[in-house]
Amino acid sequence: MNSIFLRIYGGMLGVLVLVALLGVLTLHVANSVRGEQYREQLAHGTFSLMADNLKAMDSIERIRALAVWERLLGIPLELETAEQAHLDSGARNRLSHGQVLVEQTGPHAARVFREVEPGASDKPGSALLLTGEVQQISEQLARATIFLLLDELVRFPVEEQPARLETLRVSKGFGFDMHLITLQRADVDDDQRRRIEEGDTVMALGKGGDSIRVLSGVGKTPWVLELGPLYQLNPYPPELLVLIAFLGLCLIGLFVYLLVRRLEHRLRGLEAAATQIAQGSLETRVPETGADSVGRLASAFNGMAEHLQRSLTIQRELVRAVSHELRTPVARLRFGLEMISDASTPEARRKYLIGMDNDIQDLDKLVDEMLTYARLEQGAPTLSFQRVDLQALIDQVITELAPLRANVRVMRGTQRLIGEDASQDDEAWVEAEPRYLHRALQNLVSNAMRHAESEVRIVFQLSQARCRIDVEDDGPGVPETAWDRIFTPFMRLDDSRTRASGGHGLGLSIVRRIVHWHGGRALVGRSQSLGGACFSLTWPRQQGDA
Repeated sequence: MNSIFLRIYGGMLGVLVLVALLGVLTLHVANSVRGEQYREQLAHGTFSLMADNLKAMDSIERIRALAVWERLLGIPLELETAEQAHLDSGARNRLSHGQVLVEQTGPHAARVFREVEPGASDKPGSALLLTGEVQQISEQLARATIFLLLDELVRFPVEEQPARLETLRVSKGFGFDMHLITLQRADVDDDQRRRIEEGDTVMALGKGGDSIRVLSGVGKTPWVLELGPLYQLNPYPPELLVLIAFLGLCLIGLFVYLLVRRLEHRLRGLEAAATQIAQGSLETRVPETGADSVGRLASAFNGMAEHLQRSLTIQRELVRAVSHELRTPVARLRFGLEMISDASTPEARRKYLIGMDNDIQDLDKLVDEMLTYARLEQGAPTLSFQRVDLQALIDQVITELAPLRANVRVMRGTQRLIGEDASQDDEAWVEAEPRYLHRALQNLVSNAMRHAESEVRIVFQLSQARCRIDVEDDGPGVPETAWDRIFTPFMRLDDSRTRASGGHGLGLSIVRRIVHWHGGRALVGRSQSLGGACFSLTWPRQQGDA
C-alpha cells in the first residue's frame, strides 16, 4: 500500500467497520429499549385500573375480580409478593413509584407487574404485585381495557364522562389517546356502526393502514369510546444501517480521494525535485503553494536546495581559488629551492631562505583564512555573546596593526552616542562574540591599511538599540559597480593593489559572515571625510534584539 490515498482510505474503512459494529449493537439496544417502553405504554393504563380497583377490595372480592378479568383479558392473573416474583431491587423501586414493569419472556410474550397498594383490610407494608402473562397484544386485551374504562365511566353522569375519561388517561398513564365521540362522528362503515349500537367492540384500521382504532358504545349514552390510534412498534431495520454505512463509505471515499489526490500530486512534485537534485540539477525548485504542511515542506525543501546549491558553489569556487592561490607561493618556493642550490655565498642563501619563509607564512595565512571562512559558511557557529568595550577593542586592533605600515597613520575617530540621554562619558559597550568581532575589525583595518595612502580612521556610533563601526581610508576607494560583489570570496578588483600588497580575497567574506551571525550587515561606500573606501558594520547592540 504505497499510495497515501489507499492508506488513509483503508484506515477510514477500518474505522467505519468498527463504527458499523458499534452501530449494530446500539441499534439492538435501542430496539430493545423502544420495545420495552412500547409494551409498558400499552399495559400501563389497563393494569393501573385493575390495581386501583383491587386496592378497595377484600381478599374474596379480589379473587372474584381476578377471575372475571382473566376471562376478559384471556391471560392468567395472580397476586404475589415481590419475593415470589424474584425481582431485583431496581425493579422493585420502579414498582414502588407506581410504574408498570414489563419483563420480556419471549419474542412476543412478557410478564407484566403492577404494585397494588395495601387496602383497608391489608396489613401496613404488605404490598402485593398484580402479575399477568401476556402472550401478544390481541383484540381480547383491547376489549378488556374497554370494559375496565366503561366500568369507571358509567359511575358518572353523562355530561361528566368526557372529563372523567381525560382524568383516567392522565392519572393512569395510558400510552395512547382516548376519546368520547358521538356515533355520527365515528369514522366507521355501516356494519361497524350497527355493531357499536348493539354494544359490541369494533376494531378499525386507522388512516394509512399503519394503526388500529378500538371503538365501543358506552351503555345507553350517546357516547362512543374510541381508543387509539394504536401503532405497531417498527424497530429500526439492520438493512438501514448497512445502507447508511455503504453510502457513508462511498461519500467519505470520494471526499478523501479529492483531498488526497492534490496532496499526492504535490508530494510527487517534491519527490521528482529531490530526484533531480540528486542527479545534479541543483537549480530545481518546487512551487510553494498553500500554508499547509506540504506548503511549509516545499518552502523548507527550497531553502535546503538553495543552501545546498550555495554550499556546493562556494566549495567549487573555494577549490578553484585555492588551487590558483597556492600556485604562486608554491612556484616561488620551487624557484627558491633551485636558487639555493645555485647560491655561491651565505648572503645569497640567506636571502632566498627569507623569501621562502615569507612564502610559507603566506601559505599558512591562506590556510587559516580558508578554514575560518569554511567554518563560518557551514552554519551558525557556537557564539558566546559578552559585553565588549568597543573603545578598548578598537585601541587593541590599532596597537596590533599600526606597526605593519609605518607610513600609514591608524587612528580612532570621535565616537558618537545617539540618544536623548546619551553623553560622551557613557560606557561604549556592545554585546558580541569577542574573538569573532576582533577578527572582523582586524580584517577591515588591515584591508584599509593595504589600500590607504597615509591615513585610516575608525569611527563608531551607538544608539539604544544598534551599533555601527566605520573604517575609512584615503586610498583609491571601491568602484560603485563593485559594491555588491566586494564581499564575494576570492573577489579581486582589477584596479586594486591586493596582489602587490598581499591578501587572498577572503578577509571581507569572513567579515560579512561574522556580522551576519551577529544579526547585522556589512556595507561598503565612499568616505566623505577621507575620500577613499568606507566599510561599515552595523548590528544590534543587545543580541536579544537581533
